[in-house]
Amino acid sequence: MRNTIAFPLLGLAVILQSSVVSQMRLISGYADLPLLVIAAWALQERVKSAWHWGIVACVMISFVSNMPWLVVGIGYLGVVFLAQTLQRRVWQAPLLAMFSVIFVGTLFIHLLSFGVLSLLGTPYPFNDVVGFITLPSLLLNMLLSIPVYALMRDLARWVYPLEEYE
Repeated sequence: MRNTIAFPLLGLAVILQSSVVSQMRLISGYADLPLLVIAAWALQERVKSAWHWGIVACVMISFVSNMPWLVVGIGYLGVVFLAQTLQRRVWQAPLLAMFSVIFVGTLFIHLLSFGVLSLLGTPYPFNDVVGFITLPSLLLNMLLSIPVYALMRDLARWVYPLEEYE
């Protein structure tokens, strides 16, 4: 029953991503709201359904994105894996873990996307992709990671109350 909250919340994140967040550009980069949501959810100590959320996010993003579904799946599930790993190891500094996951996750997804688009014949110079898309996207993701983490922390406390957790 607790996993059902993933559908409306991730659906809202994907809708906001495709309609609002993608229009708020810095140079040619924009924030990745579903990435921020699943990273913040996977970093919560009480959460046991991070992989489910990652799969739901992959399916939803695959429907609205032109990127091949395998790239989306590997990228987002890689972020969930990294967040789960850091959550076990860096539990004293959750915001530092969030920044680390967002930094590595954004670079990983952008590098993976660039590699697949290059294999498919899209001629983008690497320096332009990094300077005009990846770094601005990274900055926007870092800026939005603090409020998204706070929202997901409060949601995790609501979905997994302390009495039931212990």
